[in-house]
Amino acid sequence: MSAHRDALIQAARDAARQAHAPYSGVHVGAAIRSARGAIYSGCNVENAAYPVGNCAEVSAIAAGVAAEGNALEITETATWATDREGRPIAASPCGACRQRLLEFAGSSGVTVHFPWHGGELRSGKLDELLPYAFTLPSRGAR
Repeated sequence: MSAHRDALIQAARDAARQAHAPYSGVHVGAAIRSARGAIYSGCNVENAAYPVGNCAEVSAIAAGVAAEGNALEITETATWATDREGRPIAASPCGACRQRLLEFAGSSGVTVHFPWHGGELRSGKLDELLPYAFTLPSRGAR
């Protein structure tokens, strides 16, 4: 594993430890790397009114936007998830978060890292995880 990727995954792991997940018990952390090289992380925040909670990727994107504004361009992201006992579980970004990541994707695409079954780490391009993605004609592809 490269030091570049290690730092991103570690940021996601650290964020997962801060998650507020009293209902599902699934603690998720996400970290994004911007084109500027900065890493922004976030965790899931559950709420009794389930749709009101935040996914970890949403929290990481919000941190990036707060720091870089509309200039935020994501080049790489990592997600990490654990169960109630702290054991890693398979967790790729959900469909809604894949779309959100796409909104800030750089022209070279976004590499996504996530844990898979048996502790294996998977990596791929966002366009592989979200084929035929929706984009607004007025916004166009980034």
